[in-house]
Amino acid sequence: MMDERPETEGESRLTGHALIADQVRRLDGSPGVYRMLNAKNEVLYVGKARNLRARVSNYARPSGHSGRIARMISETTAMMFLTTRTETEALLLEQNLIKQLKPRYNVLLRDDKSFPNILITAHPSYPQITKHRGRRSGPGHFYGPFASAGAVNRTLTQLQRVFLLRNCPDTMFASRTRPCLLFQIKRCSGPCTGEISEPDYQALVEDARRFLEGKSTRIQADLAEQMQAASEAMEFERAAALRDRIRALTAVQQGQSVNPRTVAEGDVVALHLEGGQACVQVFFIRANQSWGNRDFYPRTGAGAEEPEILQAFLAQFYDAHEPPRQILLSHEVEDPDLLGELLSQKAGRKVEILVPKRGEKAELVENAARNARESLGRRLAETTAQSKLLAGLAEAFDLDGPPKRIEIYDNSHIMGTNAVGGMVVAGPEGMMKGEYRKFNIRGEDLTPGDDFGMMKEVLTRRFTRLLKEDPERSSASWPDLLLIDGGAGQVSAVAEVMAEMGVEDIPFIGVAKGVDRDHGKEEFHRPGQKPMALPRNHPVLYFIQRLRDEAHRFAIGTHRAKRAKSMMATPLDEVPGVGAARKRALLAHFGSAKAVSRAGVPDLMAVEGISASMAQKIHDFFNAKG
Repeated sequence: MMDERPETEGESRLTGHALIADQVRRLDGSPGVYRMLNAKNEVLYVGKARNLRARVSNYARPSGHSGRIARMISETTAMMFLTTRTETEALLLEQNLIKQLKPRYNVLLRDDKSFPNILITAHPSYPQITKHRGRRSGPGHFYGPFASAGAVNRTLTQLQRVFLLRNCPDTMFASRTRPCLLFQIKRCSGPCTGEISEPDYQALVEDARRFLEGKSTRIQADLAEQMQAASEAMEFERAAALRDRIRALTAVQQGQSVNPRTVAEGDVVALHLEGGQACVQVFFIRANQSWGNRDFYPRTGAGAEEPEILQAFLAQFYDAHEPPRQILLSHEVEDPDLLGELLSQKAGRKVEILVPKRGEKAELVENAARNARESLGRRLAETTAQSKLLAGLAEAFDLDGPPKRIEIYDNSHIMGTNAVGGMVVAGPEGMMKGEYRKFNIRGEDLTPGDDFGMMKEVLTRRFTRLLKEDPERSSASWPDLLLIDGGAGQVSAVAEVMAEMGVEDIPFIGVAKGVDRDHGKEEFHRPGQKPMALPRNHPVLYFIQRLRDEAHRFAIGTHRAKRAKSMMATPLDEVPGVGAARKRALLAHFGSAKAVSRAGVPDLMAVEGISASMAQKIHDFFNAKG
């Protein structure tokens, strides 16, 4: 049972060590979580404790703290406490609060995207092999995680060459009358049209599963025996096909840069800390094969040390991902037993946390640590270059200082149709892709192709939301500079919106193509000032071009996705109760939305998943339309 005990108003006159000492008197030895708050009621730090009284009393000492902890204590004006049943529960709650509140002095994992997997579906006769992202739920066999979409796509391509499994969705598989191109180029065995028997296809599926489970040696030997037998039987075409599959399998095995013998399933996690910034490299090893690596740059909580950073990273990272059986670390963590217990509970089996000192496992960690060191070095160099560019931008356009958040806007449409607006964001660490936003243009009174009207709508919606969510501008969501793709007309439209919204203190610049719409001849427009240009070789000019091009790329991509979706739309999308699954089933059964509209209720009921009431509803919908 959790119990929350905030500090009362009468205690708010105390601060720092005095406040904490006063709080300690009312605490007991329960496990739990504590929060430190500043004068603005912002959470500075979230921590967990096996014994709240003992842990918090450490902060009451006036000396003996690191600079980071001393600063945190001096800013503390209030505390809150939550007691829990166990320390493991406290650790879990601590990480949830850190992710939710993002306290300044805590270590925070800033990239928690999911990783792709390979899925062999549970089709009863002819399973599909495909890429899967998201929760590993539902029928089928999952293999992963892979570090990136590129890694899983490359592996899938090679697996198709070796095992010839179909990758088409079930609806397409069920409706084909002749083999597709993949069959012609020997990337699929053609089960859709009976080019392979069910037992033979199931044998391929079993081989693919054995390979993904790390049992590839026997597969290669079996293929070699089959090739020899085909050759002796004068079946040279079959022998050649088997030879190609053996070569493809060899290529997959050679493509694995690390194939550890002593780690069947594990993650190698290495940390490098330099200049207050950290890089964590994670290598994924499954079935004794390396399935790629990913680097992360957690926020270090204003100066945390390696054990605290690594423990916080692991707790937050595996909150979103399934832990493997082994985790090999470059540094010790603060509470290895507690962390191991938490991860074991999440995985439903034992998770072993090791810091290897010798042997192959130590070599794996050293390799990951080298990658972390090199990745952080590159990032620090890029950050330094970015800082110089931001300073140069401020100097070139007489800004008050280097901007910390630049928002770049662009629109995309074709003759006014499927119009979208795009916003990309840049800062001291480069492009902030998690902050990108798209805007579906909604204005019904806009003339098709009215770029000025579209920009007004986008900015009005953007700043209306900012003013509603953060009118005091206390967060990092407010921009220091706007870059607009356009010339004097767009700048006038933006100035009008900014005046109406009462945010005229945010500078903005229109970036217009110059003579012959040539790169390097851009003109820059600002309210009340003459257009200006930068020398063709000016670094700030190249910087602005990259920002503008990224906004254009994002807007174009968003527009294409919207256009593709509209092209795939059918009247079935408007039928209440018909979702994606029923839509697929109806189209697979009847062949087209038009045929569905002409079908009678008994015919509709013949489709899997369509009940009598749903069939009547679909029939009534199209009759009413007619």
